Amino acid sequence: MPSLPRDTRDTLFLLVVVGWVAFMQMGHIPWWCTLLAAGVLVWRATLALRGLPLPPWFWRAGLLAITLGATWFTHGSLLGRDAGVTLIVVLLALKTLEMRARRDAFVVFFLAFFTLLTHFFYSQSLLTAAGILIAMLGLLTALVNAHMPVGRPPLLQAARTAGGMALMGAPIMLVLFMLFPRFAPLWGVPSDAMTGRTGLSDRMKIGDVARLMEVDEIALRVRFEGEAPPLGALYFRGPVFSDFDGREWRSLRTGFPPSMQLQPELAVRGDPVRYEVTQEPTRQPWLFVLEATPTAPSLPGAAPYMTADLQWMSQRPMNDLVRFRAESFPDFRHGPLGQQVALQDHVELPGGFNPRTLALAQDLRRQHGAGPDHARALVQAALERLRTGGYVYTVDPGLYGEHTADEFWFDRKEGFCEHIASAFVILLRAMDIPARIVTGYQGGELNAIDNYWTVRQRDAHAWAEVWLTGQGWVRVDPTAAVADWRIGSLDRLRPAEGALASAFRNLNPTLASHLRNAWEAVNNRWNQWILNYTQGRQLELLKSLGFDSPRWTDLAYVLLGVIVLVSLAGAGWTLWERQQHDPWLRLLQQARHRLGKLGLSRTDHLPPRALAELVEQHFDPAEASALKHWLLRLESQRYSKSSTHTLGTLRAEFRQLVWPREKIR
Repeated sequence: MPSLPRDTRDTLFLLVVVGWVAFMQMGHIPWWCTLLAAGVLVWRATLALRGLPLPPWFWRAGLLAITLGATWFTHGSLLGRDAGVTLIVVLLALKTLEMRARRDAFVVFFLAFFTLLTHFFYSQSLLTAAGILIAMLGLLTALVNAHMPVGRPPLLQAARTAGGMALMGAPIMLVLFMLFPRFAPLWGVPSDAMTGRTGLSDRMKIGDVARLMEVDEIALRVRFEGEAPPLGALYFRGPVFSDFDGREWRSLRTGFPPSMQLQPELAVRGDPVRYEVTQEPTRQPWLFVLEATPTAPSLPGAAPYMTADLQWMSQRPMNDLVRFRAESFPDFRHGPLGQQVALQDHVELPGGFNPRTLALAQDLRRQHGAGPDHARALVQAALERLRTGGYVYTVDPGLYGEHTADEFWFDRKEGFCEHIASAFVILLRAMDIPARIVTGYQGGELNAIDNYWTVRQRDAHAWAEVWLTGQGWVRVDPTAAVADWRIGSLDRLRPAEGALASAFRNLNPTLASHLRNAWEAVNNRWNQWILNYTQGRQLELLKSLGFDSPRWTDLAYVLLGVIVLVSLAGAGWTLWERQQHDPWLRLLQQARHRLGKLGLSRTDHLPPRALAELVEQHFDPAEASALKHWLLRLESQRYSKSSTHTLGTLRAEFRQLVWPREKIR
């Protein structure tokens, strides 16, 4: 780099920064877009190193046409988030092929700054923010360097200047972040409604939950007030499924009128568990809370409501990270205590499916009796079969066919939680016992660094609810009958690790665990203080400043007041800095000012020696001698290497000078 011409060096540095900006989007753009952008940047770097001319316009036009066609073929459109990001990454790379003058470089700078914003469309994590910060400092360095047209300033000097600019802008950024009113949905990153997200679904097909075992992403973080409940009691309730068509389970679609439909009839006992949940985006309106939660979680602006099957929902999808507080009662009862006609919805089965399971149900009824009075015995019989029948809990039971319950009970005898729960509920319904499937998350891991419980997608779980006379709906987890270690234990099935992660964990398991906990604790702080800094927290800030009932207009007033104060402080600092910029010039200016008061005009720009000559011409020599010699010593202090006079001494002498009384010549 030191031996290269400056233009080549600056071009290569800018190409590296542009490559970093494009590289950060590699996981969100098509493979051909990554290859095309990388190829163009390597081509441009080769031209710069060899001093070759830039390609003619038809090369750029041809690559642009290929990009448009490939984007349309990949995304089916040239509009929208994914297609737009694909285009802007390629256009940024293509723009470097016509970078001939400094004006073209400025276009690349600001196009790259715009491209940086698109990274937040996909992630607002701490890692993404760190990558964007590196790219921003690189672009600022290149921009500062472009404003140094003379000579060959080192890139390190431009980087120091860019870093100083970023530090000076940090307080302004902090004030705007804290006080700029957040108007949803204008504030924040637009959400793409057409883009799904890994997690639980609004329907359950056998095998869907098992696929989440390969996903180690965090679903929610929970912080309890006081002691946390036992691990086996951590059931975070999600979608409830009662309709079964033979292949998949869906939410209940009843034909009964509202007056005949089942009601929650929730009754709680004992002491509540209070906690705070930080829930990752789901693109669904579900709020995952512990069973059972009688009062609405505190989520301003979402208007949570509880369905008849105890699931808490929001009025809008959770497209962003949300944080809410809730109060749950592990000891509860819900549902009707006596028979109701609407319970018929929970015993229906489609015809033509699972004939061997239906026959098993008849055998169990003959052995243990039929009717509501024998429901408990039948449930226990089904659980006993799971315990003693050689059934296995596994994440990879293979692909099930048309008769899923038959295959589980009689052929495969292995499955994940949804295989077990589905087969169990089908068997109970075949015995005329109302039952349904509940999905959600069970368990979690305690991060000892920040004391948050981390619930991951691989903690997704499916269990059953059975209706019993005099008890209502009762949670029955058939997975515990097959693998009791799955419930209430940290010993879970885990997704396969990569070679590097596995080697590191085998080398030092404790260190690997500590590093992971530390990183997740830092990410959690980022989520709590940055991503979850909502308008509600802004208003809480105003309350701490003394506002009784703050509104968003108060935020605007406070922000305006801060801007005015900062502007005045900046103006005062600029004035002070100008005066303090050069103490020697300031002392000379004081001498000029004093001579002006004595009647000498046009002294504002005269150097010390010229002032000394002017003093000698217009004042009595005896009175002006001390002032003349002081001015000459002031000049010597500035320009003579052999001067022994210090600025402090000259300043003290200036205060003791006896000035001429009046101009006499």
